[in-house]
Amino acid sequence: MYAISLGDDGAQLRPLEPWHAEEFLAHLERGREFIGQFIPFGSAVVDVTTARETLQRYADLRAADTASYHGIWLDGKLVGGVLTLNFDAQSGNCEVGCWLEPAATGRGLITRAMRVLIDWAVEERGIHRVEWVAASGNVPSLNVARRLGMTRDGVRRQAHPYGGVRHDLEVWSILAPEWRAARARAEHTDQ
Repeated sequence: MYAISLGDDGAQLRPLEPWHAEEFLAHLERGREFIGQFIPFGSAVVDVTTARETLQRYADLRAADTASYHGIWLDGKLVGGVLTLNFDAQSGNCEVGCWLEPAATGRGLITRAMRVLIDWAVEERGIHRVEWVAASGNVPSLNVARRLGMTRDGVRRQAHPYGGVRHDLEVWSILAPEWRAARARAEHTDQ
């Protein structure tokens, strides 16, 4: 399939598919507590069978054109990923999200991978509005939304009961014209 370079550090964005089940499980085991601070991502993955089932569910969603997983590999090891949710090409809307194990944080991997994913959604698939939803306490996630040039649309107060706490959810978004303008500015400053 594909392997897209995310920079000079050897990081790559690749498909995350059912045959990666063992690697996906090992990755989640390394980062389970960190990844699960604000969302139950991967909590149902407890063995190779459930890892394969989760990845198959997203392969089926990708085939239905409604969601997708994309893994981030660093030095040949799966360390995180980015995803689309509620992908609706007809209406031009989608949500994006991410996860990362703690050893891979602070390198800009999510921001770099998300730029590839959003660019694909906007330019290849005609998505007009890309949305990012994160708990208010998830500062690293909100910082990625800021770095991507997203605008905070609002806060859904205490909308997400998780871990015995009702978390506020912040909704951020970027529209296709804003994405293109931000990309053009970035390309201009790189020259």
